[in-house]
Amino acid sequence: MTLALQAAPLVLLLALLASGRAGPLAACGIALAAAIPAIAVTLPDGATIPDVLLRESPRAAFLALQPIAVVAGGLLFHAAVVQARDSAPREATPARIFAVAMPMGVFLESVTGFAVGAVFALSALRGMGIGGAIAIALAVQSQVMVPWGALGPGSALGAVLAGVPAQEMAALVAWPNAAWILALAPVLWWLQSRAGVPVPAREKAVQALMLAAMAALLVALHAILPFETVGLAASGIVAVWALWRSDPPPDLRSALRASWPYLLLTACLLAARLVPHPPALRPFAELPGIPVTHVAVVLWLVAFGLLALHSDGRSRAAAALRRAKRPAAAMLLYVLLGRWLAGSGVAQALAQALIEGKGALAAYALTPMGFLGGFITGSNVGGNAALMPVQVALGRELGLPSLLAPALHNFAGGAGAGMSIAATAMLCALLADGTRPVQVWRLMAPSMALVVLIGTLALVLLE
Repeated sequence: MTLALQAAPLVLLLALLASGRAGPLAACGIALAAAIPAIAVTLPDGATIPDVLLRESPRAAFLALQPIAVVAGGLLFHAAVVQARDSAPREATPARIFAVAMPMGVFLESVTGFAVGAVFALSALRGMGIGGAIAIALAVQSQVMVPWGALGPGSALGAVLAGVPAQEMAALVAWPNAAWILALAPVLWWLQSRAGVPVPAREKAVQALMLAAMAALLVALHAILPFETVGLAASGIVAVWALWRSDPPPDLRSALRASWPYLLLTACLLAARLVPHPPALRPFAELPGIPVTHVAVVLWLVAFGLLALHSDGRSRAAAALRRAKRPAAAMLLYVLLGRWLAGSGVAQALAQALIEGKGALAAYALTPMGFLGGFITGSNVGGNAALMPVQVALGRELGLPSLLAPALHNFAGGAGAGMSIAATAMLCALLADGTRPVQVWRLMAPSMALVVLIGTLALVLLE
């Protein structure tokens, strides 16, 4: 009975989303109600439900503030850089779809994090006349390097919790992540075909080559660069190539004129990272603070600076912030649910039950548990905070190499976060055409299966 009550919030949430009987916001509201009895049967003696809710709810709001601010900043930046000519539909070609869904989206995610890469990819795909679940599934391809997203705060936190060097852990994570990128090629071509844009054999060969280049750079660059910048460098190099192919500019001056806002944003974000020990808003000592150099702060400053260059900058900003309302509400509710379940011990209890139930096969729960950690909490930071200690303890009990369990958890958790309940709900709310998360997950099922398969193979090869 205890286990059934503990599982009820997630079972209800997934069942409601799968059935289509409730939207992302209503489904999460019901799951939050079901979390109360789950918390009640999990709490140790002396603890009370009001204690947990009063402790975790402000922390959830603080954690949600960061992705909400980043996504809103991303929408403001997009509103500032979009040109009048961009509002006209553009022809959907395999090269354009690939460029925005993969290397460009991955690059923006590496710079900003919090699914902003998917937001930009979704906007570009809508501009090509692609909508519905297939547009979101293609946009989510931008989330294939989440452990390096926003310059790697989730990986840094995971390494601290695991007690291992972050650079070494990230270097090991790169191997299964690179294999996943390569294996996604047929999935990406299938999705493009479902969007009504089949990929010719010659274009498939070029896209496969680009994916191979990005995967190789992801692995190789850890030897010469800090892990925080590897995702940015690996995706950025391929993004330039892909964008030049998909929309070759007439000359170098035109290319610079089109790309300078992105170069400015990247330069500002990297410069902000160079500021030592910036002042930060830190209301909770155990949670990462929000420094004055935070991605969201830089995004808003750059976006408003660019908006000031437009005569209609105020109306552009107002429209962007209106679009942010539903995604913000979705993020807040889902972060609240994840924090309630993690902070009360429900998530850890479910993970422990899974481990104990597997017996000798417990090692093979590492990757699925990592994926579920990111999928439920909606972020690599959240997934690592909730389950990394459990995964490390499991690895220690099984006698695995010290880096293996943390690396597999970070890989799978990052993948799960990219396809998470919260991220998918946010993108559905942003698209606002009636698309449900379950429709997207059906299309993402091959990607999810590949994560579990590759993580399991990595365990067998490296243990």
